[in-house]
Amino acid sequence: MSPGLPSPSALVWEEPVRGFYTDPGQFVTLSGLDLLRSMLEGGLGPPVRYLFGLAPTSVEPGGVTFTMPVTGWLLFPQGVVSGATLGILVDAPLGCAVQTALPPATPFTTAEISFRFLRTVVPRSGTLTAKGRLIHAGRSTGVSLVEVTDEAGRLVAVTSTRCAILPRVEVPWEVIEQALKNPPRLREPDWPSPHPYERPVTGEVLAQDIWDGMDGLGVLRSLIAGDLPAPPLARLCGIAPVEAQAGETTWKMPASEWLCAPVQGRLYGGAIAMLAGTAIDGTVQTTLPAGTAFAPVDLKVYFLRPVSPSGRDLTAKGTVIHRGRSMAIGTSEVFDADGKKVAVATGSAVLLPGRPATVTTELTLPQLDESEDDEERP
Repeated sequence: MSPGLPSPSALVWEEPVRGFYTDPGQFVTLSGLDLLRSMLEGGLGPPVRYLFGLAPTSVEPGGVTFTMPVTGWLLFPQGVVSGATLGILVDAPLGCAVQTALPPATPFTTAEISFRFLRTVVPRSGTLTAKGRLIHAGRSTGVSLVEVTDEAGRLVAVTSTRCAILPRVEVPWEVIEQALKNPPRLREPDWPSPHPYERPVTGEVLAQDIWDGMDGLGVLRSLIAGDLPAPPLARLCGIAPVEAQAGETTWKMPASEWLCAPVQGRLYGGAIAMLAGTAIDGTVQTTLPAGTAFAPVDLKVYFLRPVSPSGRDLTAKGTVIHRGRSMAIGTSEVFDADGKKVAVATGSAVLLPGRPATVTTELTLPQLDESEDDEERP
């Protein structure tokens, strides 16, 4: 059992996976727009849909909308949905907005995602809506933008992506003809239990007196040792710290098939972004004294190579490269189980002395005066 994780009987990510992948025949015969429309009409989705409740609600030329409920499963020890976890929501509409402009048999891959966080997300934020809009689709590059709003219509985050559009796959006409004659006819099965995001939440948010009595490094080390309970997100997908010292942390997350999107055999980029950003956030936490909260401001993740859902652990190493009086900046590197680097990220956070670390209501991030942070902390 990994440090900070629940008992093996509670490992959601080791359950038989649920979900459906893009049919190769439809991929080579339908345009990106028509393929997305067929997925919307069919009502079926990939594993991440059944794990998190992520689902498309509209598809049109140059525009795609997804929603995701803010359940208690998404919470970190502070009682918030971290900015990095929004990668689960936004990666789908970012990529699909580009896909609406692609002809049949044209693959693409996400090269990078940028996030700007405007408001914290907590369970009372309700269902989040991510509206994707195509900005540019050329021969080799696609750019899109997604705005995330909460159930009250307030802007939570603005994100963008750059996708690499790959050469069109050459397919013999006989294969296309056969695919046209035999479209898939899939039906939603009668699943034996509720989907993971619909189940009663396990895991705990830490009480404020813990944050008041321990510094950030102490809290993280207690989570690793199992002296403090794992948060709900760790029990849902296995993301957890395994090493921590001041300014440096290591995190792990199993590359489970539950974290796959419509492309079979490839881990969802949003899940990798979640791990990369979490490593930065966790490392910032190690620099905080007791009674000090923080909030991520931005995050940028570069994807270097695909990851297969082998079930083996991904590892993310976070480092704080600047810690001022009011801001911290960190980086992280994500490696697969074979030690190959699969993503790198940078991010910043605003430090909030005197603010409760355990958040129960939404917070708008303060405006920073650049001059306030031009000195390193003592």
